[in-house]
Amino acid sequence: QVSLVESGGGLVQAGGSLRLSCVGSGRTFSNYYFGWFRQNSTKEREFVAAIDWTGDSTDYADSVKGRFTISRIDAGPTTVLLQMNNLSPDDTGVYYCNAPVISRRPGKYWGKGTQVTVSS
Repeated sequence: QVSLVESGGGLVQAGGSLRLSCVGSGRTFSNYYFGWFRQNSTKEREFVAAIDWTGDSTDYADSVKGRFTISRIDAGPTTVLLQMNNLSPDDTGVYYCNAPVISRRPGKYWGKGTQVTVSS
């Protein structure tokens, strides 16, 4: 059974940082693009960032470019990280890990999400 499990969310003040992790299990993900999406009470779920299977190609939403960094580790269980710096209240929401991401569209595997709250 395929599973994506996120962790690392929490409460942080504006300007602070968090690092989210997503661990995939249940199949080989070595040829999958992985991504992060987020949703809050005022917006539909939106694309945040994605990374290809080599880790060399990344894609970011304009709203997070220059502040967030996505990376992945495929030694052992596939782990995808999202380093989030200079956070603002607009970044508040539930962050979901997803695979396989194609052209910023989510694939069939979702994690349950991790809450990120940024206070002003």
